[in-house]
Amino acid sequence: MQERELIELTGKQTQLIIELGEFAEILYWGNQVYGDIASCRSTIYRPVPYGRLDCDVPVTVSPELGRGVFSSPGLEGHRDGQDWAPVFTLKNVVQKSPKGQMFKDESLKGQTSLAENALKGQASQEGALKGQTLYLESEDALAGLRLSTEIHIDEYDIVKIRHQLTNIKSGTYQVNRFANTLPLPMRAKELMTFYGRWVKEFQTERQPLLQGGYQQENRRGRTSHEHYPALIAGSQHFDELHGDVWGFHFAWSGNHRLRVDVKADGRRYMQAEVIYLPGEMTLEEGESLTTPWLYASYSDRGLNGMSQQFHAHVRHSICSPDLIANSRPVHLNTWEGIYFNHKPEYIISMATQAAKLGVERFIIDDGWFRGRNDDTAALGDWFLDESKYPNGLEPIIKHVNQLGMEFGLWFEPEMINKNSELYRTHPDWLLAVDGYEQPTGRNQYAIDLQNSDAFNYLYERLCYFLSQYNIAYIKWDMNREIVQPGHQGRASGVRQTERFYALVDLLRSQFPHVSIESCASGGGRIDYEVLKRTNRFWPSDNNDALERQRIQRGMSYFFPPEVMGSHIGAAHCHSTRRRHSIEFRGLTALFGHMGIELDPVKEDVAEKERFAHYVALHQSLRPLLHTGINWRIPTDDDAHQAQAVVAADQSEAVVLIVQLAMPTHALSGSLRIPGLDQQAIYQISILDKPSFYENIVHTQPQWTFSGSKVSGSWCREVGITLPVLDPETAILIKLERVN
Repeated sequence: MQERELIELTGKQTQLIIELGEFAEILYWGNQVYGDIASCRSTIYRPVPYGRLDCDVPVTVSPELGRGVFSSPGLEGHRDGQDWAPVFTLKNVVQKSPKGQMFKDESLKGQTSLAENALKGQASQEGALKGQTLYLESEDALAGLRLSTEIHIDEYDIVKIRHQLTNIKSGTYQVNRFANTLPLPMRAKELMTFYGRWVKEFQTERQPLLQGGYQQENRRGRTSHEHYPALIAGSQHFDELHGDVWGFHFAWSGNHRLRVDVKADGRRYMQAEVIYLPGEMTLEEGESLTTPWLYASYSDRGLNGMSQQFHAHVRHSICSPDLIANSRPVHLNTWEGIYFNHKPEYIISMATQAAKLGVERFIIDDGWFRGRNDDTAALGDWFLDESKYPNGLEPIIKHVNQLGMEFGLWFEPEMINKNSELYRTHPDWLLAVDGYEQPTGRNQYAIDLQNSDAFNYLYERLCYFLSQYNIAYIKWDMNREIVQPGHQGRASGVRQTERFYALVDLLRSQFPHVSIESCASGGGRIDYEVLKRTNRFWPSDNNDALERQRIQRGMSYFFPPEVMGSHIGAAHCHSTRRRHSIEFRGLTALFGHMGIELDPVKEDVAEKERFAHYVALHQSLRPLLHTGINWRIPTDDDAHQAQAVVAADQSEAVVLIVQLAMPTHALSGSLRIPGLDQQAIYQISILDKPSFYENIVHTQPQWTFSGSKVSGSWCREVGITLPVLDPETAILIKLERVN
């Protein structure tokens, strides 16, 4: 057994303590602790019970069956039936300090690894810029495998971990599983998980974590509506403001597995991994495989504390640095306005009306390319339909630009209809296994992006339009799940996802000024790895304001509002057939990247005036909404939902109070508002309310008419009396510091 050493990785508030010896084990992950950690180490040595193995069994950074871990290992694979239970021994350690210096262990001599690359300046850009990083190199010479591990913590208390496996001897090594692992303490006794479906994404579920564990799998070929790759563990009864929580987000846009195991001895750990299809992942001698990043964060301030840390990381480390708050223009998208019925003169009139509403970006959706009159044909034929646009797109784009708006265009590059010239010319470009007939999804199939000719064709077509026209924005859609992803007969789901990344990367390098939205029938591809390449998500095809309240709340746990497309739809919702007032629709769309999804030409004057009102309201609040600190506020009645955005300097805040259903009681109770300067005095006023607000009851609370001045501590401890509201309505209040 090698001599053990303790390493600390410290963020702003939290800390990892990692013990290094023959292996690496994370001993602690939580709030910073002080003192001589080496002398404190003895207080957390584990006993060795009877009836089990005769030695302590560590849960290392990659748990190993060969060390006696009987729960899920970090690696499963074999070399023609051999080398299937590797035991890795730590060889090399490199730690990067907060100031950027590297400290190199002498045992690194003669090795080439992630750690060596870090010393040469070749570490991942995101991991090398800020915070503290630990690079570990372990080997099993008998199995002929090297395991490289990178653990990073940044100033926002976000932990990232990934592994790299290298085959270092002759013979093909077949990888069946390769997981990222992080430990959880025994007080993590509850889980909050995510589920959903098309038009009902980002739903949450609570469940106990007492014995056995939890597992979710996504095999749909994209991040998926059903199993968003995130989960949250916490102490018993954790909530928005209280409790210890550990949040996990797996940055991968394809098939994945998340699991949390409770061992028989009570220890817990979380794993996230790519699902490899049979025979998909093999390593020849010298070849390596790297896992996606697993992002994680601990907070003792409940779910809000966790979310605020993730939001800060997204804003400063994932989103493009050029995306300042006022660069998120209000959209109008034509889809729910005209669908496939494209007439240039009419689209020009839509643009004219859109500009009058304050819209800043105008997007033509599906239906503009050759032969595309419905969703059964023409996907892949990325040439302008001259029968619809005899004068080309230039007149429309010129008109849009003259009105002061940017122009955007819809694409679905990864997909193909069999009823298309592309398929008739290149039937071999399908992502499929010969001899089988796949079921369609939205009447379409996927293109094999590993086929170089297909990849280059799509890149050339996208480049043509971005070079030919003044296009500032792409709505990048993906409207089907991946069935039987095959390239030259072999399973290739992972490679298909990687080639999607490559296509977007190539396009962004050529056209860095173009913004891209990730839309996959709404929320089918939303994760951090996509966000590194895009600027905005479309969370759901559901524009129903009531459903959107739940969807957007679920998305808020890991994403700040400015990356969440949120549109005002028509009064009659196309996905649920419900009808909502413009006030409810407008306020629901306010807390995101706002847009309008309808035909403004057909709306009456009064409705258009209200559209313009909410667009202007969003624009006035946009600097606050897109840079402030977000709070999901607990309510006394589940019929209410409340959220707030507080300025970073606590000078102002806006609070949205939503009545989801009939109030449980005749009175609505009070709302306590967190996040304000406790010593400051705030003027509170209503910015927006239902048109019939005063007629709902005999008398609404006095402060809603005359305004009041209250302290931040009053807001947090006492709160404000809520008005009585009808179901599916909302009010928006503002607090401004006056002293």
